[in-house]
Amino acid sequence: MKTIDVGLVGITGYAGMELARLLAGHPSMRLRMACSRAEAGKRLGDYYPFLNGMPGADTEISVFDPQRTAETCEVVFLAVPAGTAMDMAGQLLAAGVKVVDFSADFRLRDPGTYAAWYKREHTRADLLHKAVYGLPEFYAQDIARAQLVANPGCYPTSVLLGLHAAIRHGLIHTDDMIIDAKSGTSGAGRKAAVPTLFCEVADTFRAYGLPTHRHIPEIEQELSLLAQHSIQITFSTHLVPMNRGILSTIYARLKNPATRLADVRQAFGQTWQDSPWVRVLPEGTLPETRFVRGSMFCDIGLVVDARTGRLVILSAIDNLCRGASGQALANANLMCSLPVNTGLNSLAPLV
Repeated sequence: MKTIDVGLVGITGYAGMELARLLAGHPSMRLRMACSRAEAGKRLGDYYPFLNGMPGADTEISVFDPQRTAETCEVVFLAVPAGTAMDMAGQLLAAGVKVVDFSADFRLRDPGTYAAWYKREHTRADLLHKAVYGLPEFYAQDIARAQLVANPGCYPTSVLLGLHAAIRHGLIHTDDMIIDAKSGTSGAGRKAAVPTLFCEVADTFRAYGLPTHRHIPEIEQELSLLAQHSIQITFSTHLVPMNRGILSTIYARLKNPATRLADVRQAFGQTWQDSPWVRVLPEGTLPETRFVRGSMFCDIGLVVDARTGRLVILSAIDNLCRGASGQALANANLMCSLPVNTGLNSLAPLV
């Protein structure tokens, strides 16, 4: 089997850590370059001792150099903040390297929308038409042909997978959807900051980012494309005292208040029957983050509230694997003509 050399820019964050873990067990991809300005010169296995004894542990962390990266790697993952990736991606694409970008720099198709929500101008708007939104269940064929993939955000992944079947089958009104989402603290990143210190997040529960969370335009863009008309959502996010995981609870009005749960379940089952990573749970079973931890699964639970005429969709994913690094690796698999699940068939640890 051919070995595919890959690079990772931004090795020190949680997404970089998770991707290094996944690549260590990948049968075809080898991490040949790991970049971090702050940790340059260190052996990767010394920085992440869990990698010792695994492929990639002897890689030396280096400062990003586009020419050297292009000479070394076929695919590069950019796990860097929004605003940083766009120029890096441009340099790599010009050198013929395939790029999977973790940031929001290429998720939004309209540079004006990006500027409004991220408070900076998009300096590589010329590349936006080349970028494919990296949700494999939606765009697998396009991803397989792409040179540049915009890896989706973690919250949008849970919401889009949760709502897809309901919109596709015309089960719900799309004009007043409410999405109430909760995330573990790793979603805030690894950089030390007072709001995410242990004593600030333990034994408490709080909302944040209301009503201007940056994932809103990403969710609205993809839902609008699916529904073929403009959609706006109410989106509230909360930080819960756990390391990883997202649970999104989605409320939408049924077009037919008499719709039975069995009809909803049939529509969801038809939509996801060929998608092994999306699991529609049995009737009466609701998803829990612990059952998707460290995996690519999205577990969906369904409730019909006949009294209010609402459909309640609950969608659980792991924010670091399915919502970031695992999804990036799935996209890279497709870009390299590998089965999408290569190196990603892991189950959740329960404790």
